[in-house]
Amino acid sequence: MSLNIAVLGAGLMGRLLAVELARSGHRVAVYERGGSDGQTAAAHIAAAMLAPWAESVVSEPVIVELGLASLERWPRIIAALLRPVFFQQAGTLVVWHPQDRDQAIQFSARLRTLDPGLRGGDRVREISGTDIQTLEPALGQRFAQGIYLAGEGQLDNRSLLDALLAQLEASAVALHWHTETAPDHIRADWIIDCRGLGAKPEWRTLRGVRGEVVRVQSSEVGLTRPVRLLHPRYPLYIAPKPGGVYVIGATQIETEDTSPASVRSALELLSALYAVHPAFGEARILELAAHCRPALPDNLPEIRWDGGRLIQVNGLYRHGYLIAPAVMEAALALLRRVAERGGADLESWCAAQPFPSLYRR
Repeated sequence: MSLNIAVLGAGLMGRLLAVELARSGHRVAVYERGGSDGQTAAAHIAAAMLAPWAESVVSEPVIVELGLASLERWPRIIAALLRPVFFQQAGTLVVWHPQDRDQAIQFSARLRTLDPGLRGGDRVREISGTDIQTLEPALGQRFAQGIYLAGEGQLDNRSLLDALLAQLEASAVALHWHTETAPDHIRADWIIDCRGLGAKPEWRTLRGVRGEVVRVQSSEVGLTRPVRLLHPRYPLYIAPKPGGVYVIGATQIETEDTSPASVRSALELLSALYAVHPAFGEARILELAAHCRPALPDNLPEIRWDGGRLIQVNGLYRHGYLIAPAVMEAALALLRRVAERGGADLESWCAAQPFPSLYRR
């Protein structure tokens, strides 16, 4: 059954859903208040780390489950695109300075609190300085111990957004850029609202959480996988991208302020980066950016059906790339179900799904 479907918002979730809907034979239109470059979306500045175990120490178990499911799906999604997208699954290296050993103890303890099926088995292991030297020669003499989270991954967010755009254009999706709209103003069989903070009038409890990142370029360090530095004040992640580019981030501020990053945040990020490797002192700053991620009170995502023709997807918080494929599949499954059978026995259907906690009505 071919449907006429409007997707509101062309950030990560909107683009993924529109591509999959078009691939399934539906007539799709996308409405986005920003331009095709995606610069108004939080997905544009993200590090795009696919690190479910690293995130488990600060997130609910369902985020780990969604992250593991999504990590399996990302290679297939990327392989089906017309343009190449940088993707790696070389694991995450977690390190700390000797004075912050207590942070590592807490990190390991939190990993052990996960359900046995989520702990990663031998994919989560403590390693020595010699092991670090093997994994990341640039750091081998700087850290005596670490934790290696094998199998975790990352991708290049901007090349992915560009590749999804090319796929939409090749699929004859109707693209409406610089068009701010709301569900009540759209005529379609079904509407999927992925506007994030743009949908705040319909989500009274939605809030923005500010994140700040630095992009630098260095030919002197040579990291090959994401690195996390444990620190009591400014835990840091460093995600290496193609061309000697590194995305560095850590801040998580309860505000919807989208003004440029503060001097304090920049100093803390760059100081922590320098502490990982002094060669970063000669890196060139390409970008210092800030954006707000949409979050609900429990910091968990939700998929809602209004009982009519509207499905809403929101609250991905700081986990967008980590969990997007699994959330997308859950949203598509709900669309198929309510398009075919409406609300009949919907509660029992939701309860039988892989991630029942995602659904709200």
